[in-house]
Amino acid sequence: MSAASPHLTSTGTISGTADRRRVAFATVAGTTVEWYDYFIYAMAAGLVFDRLFFAPAGDGLATILSFATVGISFLFRPLGAFLAGHFGDRIGRKPVLVMTLILMGVATALVGFLPTYAQAGVWAPILLILLRIVQGVSAGGEWGGAVLMAVEHAPANRRGIFGAMPQIGVPIGLLLASGMMQLMDLLFPGDAFLEWGWRVPFLFSIVLIVLGYWIRRGVEESPVFAEIAERKEQTKAPIVKLFAQYTPLVILAALVFAGNNAIGYMTTGGYIQNYGTAELGLDRGPVLAAVTLSGASWLVFTALAGFVSDLIGRRTTYIVGYILLGIGAAVAFPIVNIGTTGSLTTALLILTVGLGFTYGAQSAWYTELFPSSVRFSGVSISYAIGSIVGGAFSPTIAAWIFAETGEATNIGYYLVGMAALGLVASILLRNRNGINLRPAAEEEQRAGIYLWQTPGR
Repeated sequence: MSAASPHLTSTGTISGTADRRRVAFATVAGTTVEWYDYFIYAMAAGLVFDRLFFAPAGDGLATILSFATVGISFLFRPLGAFLAGHFGDRIGRKPVLVMTLILMGVATALVGFLPTYAQAGVWAPILLILLRIVQGVSAGGEWGGAVLMAVEHAPANRRGIFGAMPQIGVPIGLLLASGMMQLMDLLFPGDAFLEWGWRVPFLFSIVLIVLGYWIRRGVEESPVFAEIAERKEQTKAPIVKLFAQYTPLVILAALVFAGNNAIGYMTTGGYIQNYGTAELGLDRGPVLAAVTLSGASWLVFTALAGFVSDLIGRRTTYIVGYILLGIGAAVAFPIVNIGTTGSLTTALLILTVGLGFTYGAQSAWYTELFPSSVRFSGVSISYAIGSIVGGAFSPTIAAWIFAETGEATNIGYYLVGMAALGLVASILLRNRNGINLRPAAEEEQRAGIYLWQTPGR
């Protein structure tokens, strides 16, 4: 059999090297496109939406409302996760990934055409919120499918590094979004950025949709789902089964992600950009450059965490990561408040170490935690709930804390608490490296999930 010819191994993976590489590239590319779209909105919310869509509310409230629109989309991620989970466990991973990509791209491009409050009155923020909701539905379905395509194709001893592929698509999306905003700031300085420059990154999404669709449509379906379909064992109501049998797992898996997401959205949700420019008086260009550099660092540590988790286990990687992330959260704002671009950059780089180590191994750990019959639903819904508890309103909460106390250092206490929550949840789940992912091994997959269970029972 040639390297390009796939066959299903005993652990439910595709053995062809060429197929693995193709899937890895497709998951990185597709996730990059999805999260570029998502982050470009959050950055615009921190830089221009308060003035263009919510100005009549006044400076302080306009900022809070702008960040609230970032958070509103998270409330609709569970809807996307429920829909994607149902169809992903019923009809396959691949068609769901293509649908979510198109949905996200169209919504993002339409934001670039929206009129401002000065042009359309109250309809401007209403339309903005509606498009952000569509982004939320898409994001809720995207991640789970990308994760399963990557991990279910991977060799059992390399699921961490293969699972890190869709994860690094997120910081690449951040890099691309921040880089585009920085480029627009250079090409359209001052008022020109407010008038037109901010729209170009949204319109650029049209190009990315075409590229992402072309890449994803050529990828083979997950071998695990292909076997489920061949055996005609698709679960008729996977979400009902998930909550009937695995509610504690959904909650703990969600909390594992929540700590990372709350702290990560200080940057990806636009709060640091707004704080650096509006409160510290730093120029927009250098702040965006600092965010871009932190995206590169986050990418490196995310990939490293996937590799390390194959060696020491997902659980241990997360425990180390959350300890590092808690320390980073505690020192971030005191360093930022030094008030220079260098101090802002330093704080963001420190945070990326813990962020990477509590993110890179997530794909593999989630996939190994949930049994095959409800895997898409479990992975997607846990991720969506974790994003609500964690990142949904963390920029809004941060803005409120600063407005009430006048001290950004107090935001750090909130972030440390979220890191502690993620650490506790990580401790309560067992490591599952190398577990058989095939539908025939579902009984094994159901056993030894929690710390209080005896492994194998």
